[in-house]
This record gives sequence, structure tokens and C-alpha cells, in this order.
Amino acid sequence: MSVPNPVTKCCKNCWTVKNWKKKLPIITWIPKYRLPHLQGDLIAGFTVGLTVLPQALAYAQLAELPVEFGLYTAMIGGFVYCILGTSKDAALGPAAVVSLLTASFATTRAPVKHDATYAIILTFFAGIVQLLLGILNMGFVVNFVSLPVISGFTSAAAVTIAQSQLKKLFGLKNVDREFFPGLIDIFEDIHSTNIYDLILGISCIVILTLLKQLKVLKFKGEDDGTITKKKSALKKALWFIGTSRNAIVVITCSGMAYGLMAHGINVITITGELKSGLPPFKFPNTTLEIPSQNRTVSFGAICADIGAGFIVVPLVAVLEIIAIGKAFSRQNNYRIDPSQEFIATGAANILGSFVSAYPITASFSRSAVNSQSGVRTPLGGVVTATIVVLALAFLTPYFYYIPDAALATVIICAVVDMIEVHILIELWRVKKIDLLPLVATFVFALAIGVEYGLLIGSAISLCLLMYPMIRPRLTHNIVTEIHNVADLPQKRGPIKSIITNLQQEMILILAPKAGLMFPGVEYLRDKINNHALLSAHPKSVIIDFSQVWDVDFSAVNFVKSIYQDFGNHKCLHLAFVGMQDNVLKMVKAAEIEGFKHFINTQDAMDDIFKTIRMEELKNDDSKGVYEQLNRVSSIIQLEEQSRFSSSASDVSTQDPSEVGEEEYDNKAFDGSIEDVTCNEDKDTENTQSNYI
Repeated sequence: MSVPNPVTKCCKNCWTVKNWKKKLPIITWIPKYRLPHLQGDLIAGFTVGLTVLPQALAYAQLAELPVEFGLYTAMIGGFVYCILGTSKDAALGPAAVVSLLTASFATTRAPVKHDATYAIILTFFAGIVQLLLGILNMGFVVNFVSLPVISGFTSAAAVTIAQSQLKKLFGLKNVDREFFPGLIDIFEDIHSTNIYDLILGISCIVILTLLKQLKVLKFKGEDDGTITKKKSALKKALWFIGTSRNAIVVITCSGMAYGLMAHGINVITITGELKSGLPPFKFPNTTLEIPSQNRTVSFGAICADIGAGFIVVPLVAVLEIIAIGKAFSRQNNYRIDPSQEFIATGAANILGSFVSAYPITASFSRSAVNSQSGVRTPLGGVVTATIVVLALAFLTPYFYYIPDAALATVIICAVVDMIEVHILIELWRVKKIDLLPLVATFVFALAIGVEYGLLIGSAISLCLLMYPMIRPRLTHNIVTEIHNVADLPQKRGPIKSIITNLQQEMILILAPKAGLMFPGVEYLRDKINNHALLSAHPKSVIIDFSQVWDVDFSAVNFVKSIYQDFGNHKCLHLAFVGMQDNVLKMVKAAEIEGFKHFINTQDAMDDIFKTIRMEELKNDDSKGVYEQLNRVSSIIQLEEQSRFSSSASDVSTQDPSEVGEEEYDNKAFDGSIEDVTCNEDKDTENTQSNYI
């Protein structure tokens, strides 16, 4: 049995040099690596390292884990991403939103407080999901989360994160994690505030805000290139201080806390003991032992507790890294591969679970520092990861004195920039309906949890996306056989009135404006029934498919059903025009009885009116639409002759009421059209009334 061609081709492509370069991007850039690249990567990696150390400690607390787990998470990402990543600027490690989701789906659901077992299992399976999506080239799935949903989600997450750190800023205990209950707890326990933590926290916020401004200071001559070397060196030094502000504040506060404690003054809440040294490299635990309760939580129970976190966390993590990668790739003129980013992040999470990391993603603030520091390749992440490893090996005893309030201010100042107020104004100007998923995501994320807000907002966004399929936009027109007469000069007096009366309930032309799929076929069928078959004045229908580029089986079945509906109305006719070749091929394959297709609307109208005239000639009792239309044509000719035989002023001032009924017989048209649309017997009328 021979192997099918597509399988053989796929297997061959897996071992090509091009494919290996795609799956291992390091192969592409490492042969071109030179000393200037190393210099840029060293500077950027060291700078980001000073940023990630305090952030990792703070984000671990946000994830409800001991602070050393933040360093474990920051350690592995840089090594893996250097080999598999496609963005030079993305800095992998702990991030605010994913830390919050880790607490929501894993840590707070564990039966043991601050136990990392749930978080590590979540990391492992998040990596599996990301890796599979990347191998299957399904990077496009993140495109289904719209920008308004992302904005609402990140803004709500930022507000929630900031609120969760207020308890440390005020030195409070036992504050609820949920947004509104947490605010209530803070207000109720405000009298228990640790004034020293509060003063330290506020001072840190002020200092961090001021140091941040050093990064954007402008010097005279900077724009036109006339800045002196001294000023240029000073600008770089100030920029470095502003970039390293988190490390400066944390180190300073730690020294202050150590000095106070050395003199027996223990008034500031500090981080306390943490496990020193590097974590062991081992397969994640699949069960959780609880000696105090003499029980073991099984792997199945852990997975059931985490639940939707196995989907939400990996998708949000990849969403962040792709958004960051795209932003900086546009800024620095290179391209990223979304599917490869899935693979890189997945591999980082799988390996990270072996060193007790919680879910990894890219951080926008650290990626910005990386880019601004002049990083040249992903090797800068290796430098950052090396600094984290050294910190774990030698500096962990000194982390004991870091104040909780200092770490809280690092987080608060980091997430403030995530609140996107400006997008509300842009959406109001551009498309107001897109405010709905944004506001819904934001409100529900605060009210019932960020994970549920994301799901609800995404659902609303998808509904808005599918609405045109459920209710396809239609244009319609109603015409008669003399519809072109309206373009002639005879538009005044009784002629205009006659033409207006004749443009009633003759042929309804409907034109769907998008692809016709199963959600929208019943809507189109209802429109035809309500406005053509079941209306007070039934009429024939032409359906213009010129803008319908694709259909499914339900749409083809709709064509068959609508012809069956018209089969019950012998005096009415149905035609389709302008079908694309692929659509026409599918419809013809269905072998629909009575199906008529024309190239354009005019051909379809000519065919319908020809059929109507033939039917009227067979019906001696009918007054005849064709006869009336001929009378109107004669009237128009008489009016035309009259207009040229008299002065223009006399014609323009002629009162229509002065024209005799014998000449124009307006009354004959004020309802006769309604009576001749369908002249069927009583049985046929009953069939119409019982339809549906």
C-alpha cells in the first residue's frame, strides 16, 4: 500500500533546511552574529535583569506564591526563547496578567495555601496546549480575540491587580481577592492600617514616578544632532537610572528595613524567609500530599479544580507575547511567526514546569526596556536569565529584608500604564458598537473575575462578528416593466403621479451583500415571504447573488425551498442573477426544479415580464397589466408631443387638476395595479393564507 502524496510531501518537508530554519530561528541569525551584536545584547540583558529581579518577586506574590517562584519563572524563559523565538525584543518571564490568572485558576484553588503544585501543573499543560497549537500552525486562533476585548481585559486586570496590592500598601491582612469584596474589606479595616507601610509605599510611588521621567528627559540640541558629548553621556546615565528605578527603590527600601531591624525597630512588613539556591530539575508532581489532613489530592481532582485554566491561561499568555512581538517588530522593521511563538512559549512553559515555574509569557514593560537598551538578538534574554540564576545562587538571603510595600508599589506603577482610557474616545469616533464588548469585558472582569470577563467579552465580540451572517445586509428595489420611464423628462403633473402608482408591488429585487451561510438563510427566506409572497400585494422576486462569494449546503437548500414556496403561487415568478461560478456550480449540482439564472437583472426582468404577458393573453377575464402599461406609454407619448407643441411656461404652470379624467384616467390606476398582481381562484388564495 503506497503512502498518499500529501503525507509523503509533509514528511519530506519536515527534514528540509528551510523547515529547520523556521522551527529553530537561531540557525538563521547565529552565523551572522558579531561583536557589536554581543555588546548590544550584554547591555540590554543586564538592564532587563535589573528590572526583572524586583518584578519577579512582586509578581510571585501576585500569584499567591512564595517570592522565589517568581525567580524560577524568570530563569528558564530566556534560554528557551533564544533558540526558538522570532522576536529579538520580547522578554519572557513572569507577567502581571498571567500571574493574576495563575492565582485565580491554580493557587487559590489549592487546598494548601501558597502551595505551588497546582500552578506547576498548570504551567506544564499550558505548555502542551501552546506547543500543539504551534505545531498545527494554529497561531491564527488569537485573532478571534478582538482589540476591544483585549483592551477591556487588560484594563480590568490592571485595576484588579492594583486593588490586590492595596492591602500590602496599607499593611492589612485577610482582604478578599475579589475586586468589590476586597474594596469593602479595605474600607472596613482601614483603622488597622500600618502607617509605616503606607508612608513607605506612597514615598516609593512618588520616587518611581519621578525616576520614570528621567527616561524621557529632553536636552537642547538632541533633535537636530547638535547635543554635546557630556550631555549625551548624562542623558544615557539618567536613562539608565530611570530604567533601573524598580531595582533602585527595592534595594534602597531593603537597606532601610535592614537598618531599622538592626536597631530593634520592626515596624515595616517584610518579605521574610525564602528558599535559597536553584530549584531542583524534576518532573512536576502530579499529586498533592497534605500531611496535616492525612490525604492526597489526586491528579484528576487537581485537573478538575483548574478546569478552564488549561485553555484560558495558555491563550492569554500567547496573546500577550504575539501582541508584544508584533508591536516591536513593526517598530524595528522585522517580522515574527505567530505559530513559532506558540512553539517557543510552549517549550518554555514545559521546561519551566521542571524547575517549578508558574506560567511564562512576555512582559511589555521589560520588552520595552529591552528594545530601548539596544538589544540585537534573542541572546539578550540569555544574559537576563543568567543574572536571575546568579541572584538565586548568591543573593536570596538578602531578599529577606525587602518590604512588602515596596514590591506592591513596583506592581502598581507597572500596571497603571495598562489602563487604556484613550481607546474609549477612538471607538466612540470610529465605531460605537465596539464599545459593547470592551465595556462588557471590563465590567464583568471586575464583577465576577477577569477570566469570566474575558470569556463573556469574547462571546459578545464573536456575536457581533457573526451578526452579518445571521442577519445578512440586503438592498432591495421594487420595479415595473416601465421602470426606465422614470428617467425620462416627463416628471411633472399627472405623468409623475401615474409612474409613481405603477411602481408598486411588481418585482422585488433583493441583493445580499455578503456570503450566504446557514445562519442567515432563514432570515432571507422570511424577508421574501413577508415582502413578496405573504404581503398584501404579492410580487415576483429577483435575487441578485453578484456579491455572494460563497455558500454552504444550507444556502443551496434555501434556493430549493424558495422555489418550492413559489410553486404554490402560479402567477408569481422567481429568478437568480449574477451568481459566481463556484456558487452556480453548487446550485446546479442540486438539480433544483424550475431554477432560473441570468447574467444580469435586466435579462431576468425581461423574462419575467414576458412570462406575465403570455399568461395574461391566456386569461380573457383579466384586465391585464400589459394593457395598462401600453396605455401609460401612449399617455407619455401624448404628453411629449404636447410639451413640444406648447410653450415651456404654459406646460410648467399647467394645473394637473385641469386635465380631464378621460385623457389620463388616474382613477383607473389608483388601485387597479393592486388587483391584477394575482388573479387566482379561491383555492389558491386559501393556500396563500395557510402558508406557514
